[in-house]
Amino acid sequence: MNELMSFWSQWLRPSAGLPTVQWSLLLAAATVLGYLVQRYSGLPKVLGYTLVGAAAGLLGFSGALWPLQGIGLFLVELAVALVLFEAGGRIPLRWFRHNPMVLVQSVAESALTWAAVFWTLTWLGMDERAAAPLALIALAASPTVLTRVVADTRAAGPVTDRAIVLATLSSLYALTLGSAQAGLTGQPVSDWQSALYPVLVVLGISIATGALLSLLVRLALRVMSPGSENTAILLLTLIAASTALAAHLGGSAPLAALLGGMLLKQLHPRPWAWPRQASSATSLLTMLMFVLVSTVAAQADWSATVAGVVLALIAVRLVAKAVGVGLGNIGSGASWRQAVWLSGAMSPMSAIALLVASQLVAADAERGALVASIALPAILLMEVLGAVIATLAIYRAGESSKPWAAAAAGRAAGSSERDSQREP
Repeated sequence: MNELMSFWSQWLRPSAGLPTVQWSLLLAAATVLGYLVQRYSGLPKVLGYTLVGAAAGLLGFSGALWPLQGIGLFLVELAVALVLFEAGGRIPLRWFRHNPMVLVQSVAESALTWAAVFWTLTWLGMDERAAAPLALIALAASPTVLTRVVADTRAAGPVTDRAIVLATLSSLYALTLGSAQAGLTGQPVSDWQSALYPVLVVLGISIATGALLSLLVRLALRVMSPGSENTAILLLTLIAASTALAAHLGGSAPLAALLGGMLLKQLHPRPWAWPRQASSATSLLTMLMFVLVSTVAAQADWSATVAGVVLALIAVRLVAKAVGVGLGNIGSGASWRQAVWLSGAMSPMSAIALLVASQLVAADAERGALVASIALPAILLMEVLGAVIATLAIYRAGESSKPWAAAAAGRAAGSSERDSQREP
């Protein structure tokens, strides 16, 4: 692909530069394949986006740098921030007061996932200083994948709602601990206070930025219509500004957006719809994010040894999340059948795991290559397999507005009818 690009550059000189043409064509291909995947298989469009990005990465497309930096890092952070702000705005804190077992379930599945992955990797002979970052990366579920699956399946129900909450909370833990661990790398830790300080710094800056964002949005909603085009533009620009500000000050941009959405829910408890214009912009950024994540992840060095470790990490992670969700299910108000499908919906990994991996790899040059060689293939595989598992879980839980088999049959029948009408 690099040779093809160099050939093009000799005679093709677009005003915005050749990378703009490359990414535009890549996104166009992702749009078409995502549509075809959903139409003819019933699987979410994100699967098509990921396959296009993975193919580009495997073919040597060098449009994204690793570790993430510059405009690529900002776009991923912005897309994740938009998703987490919307997800945080749907989490009422009083729900945890009435049903505290949801928090117990969240902590149980996250802690068990970290411990199980860490123990498995050290048992396989990996250095603890490389196993700990990989366990932290595996902790993060993907609300970005899950929200796209929910949108494409038009799902609603207790399993769907709880899966989004648990995935969002696991992202909160991973982003906080990942940023803190990246700050601790290379620094001597004498006591627990020295280890706790980076966590408090990341949380403090993120909370302050999120509080400022929520206050500004709250003020805007007092004088502007929630469905207005200007409100949508203001919302996007405020989230973009907070993303750049939090990252510059030493906090976590996605974490600040998540906390800002949760605070906004407390300041503005009345239900309000995410502006339609903002949803369109979010969809474009989300598609770009999935293509970028899979393009970067596919550039990892693949080998039989790495494949074995990656498969072990994925298997242990799936089992640990299922056991953690099951342990926390006692007294949570959900049935055991719902707990099974809930653990399946928690399986995807995507942009948040990649952001955490990028931070940890950039902070530790000595073990960064080893961490990346395992984390990137795991993220790519669980972005694809996780989307399929989450879709199956939602359908099996009966929370999609249309059964999967009936939807596929309806599409086939509609296509046959249209074809017959075209015949003379």
